[in-house]
Amino acid sequence: MNSSATALHAPADSTENGSQQIRDAIREAIVERRLAPGTKLSESDVGSLFNVSRTLARAALQALSYEGLVSVEKNRGAFVAYPSPEEARQIFAARRLVEPGILKAAAERITPVELAQLRQLLLDEGRLMAERGQSARRAEIKASGDFHLMLASMSGNLVMQRFMEELVARSSLVIALYGQSSASSCGHSEHGDIVSALERKDVNTACDLMLHHIAHIEADLDLRERKSFGLREAFEQ
Repeated sequence: MNSSATALHAPADSTENGSQQIRDAIREAIVERRLAPGTKLSESDVGSLFNVSRTLARAALQALSYEGLVSVEKNRGAFVAYPSPEEARQIFAARRLVEPGILKAAAERITPVELAQLRQLLLDEGRLMAERGQSARRAEIKASGDFHLMLASMSGNLVMQRFMEELVARSSLVIALYGQSSASSCGHSEHGDIVSALERKDVNTACDLMLHHIAHIEADLDLRERKSFGLREAFEQ
């Protein structure tokens, strides 16, 4: 059973744990693109879904707003965030700054067992790419994001790991909004090239490949500014 399902069937035993369960489940749904940008997240619906009070649901949604994943609007409630083109550019600029540093830190302490774990994740990702259906597609998207999160966990820096969780989730929102292709949002072969460079202990090449990889993802986005029309003008175009 995945973490989302577990959260739904296990009422919180404390305020902090309950809030964290809700946050993790909603974040996972965003990463897998089951929750689209702009989706309404009412406190009552969230509380009912996770079997918690509205107060606890409100705390979880507020925490997600600090991560940039939820937008809380006065008198309207909470919604899955709808990042602007400029926010999207900033998210990928942040990834270009952060992920090479994660690779360097991971390379210093990565073990043969961890390299094998990365290879197994790549095998799972490749298998899912060949499958059809929504559940397989969601699992592929999650495996793709998990590659970056696994590297962050191997860096040994817990703060950086949490930061990458936020960046991966926010990237998923951006890709859901602005992605142009139906291909995987995160190139499987590029992941493999990065792992191969790590196995050779060629950290500089691994970092260059990561930067190319992030640029490839961003290049598939249509971030052009669009003119906004009024109701009448929109239908006269």
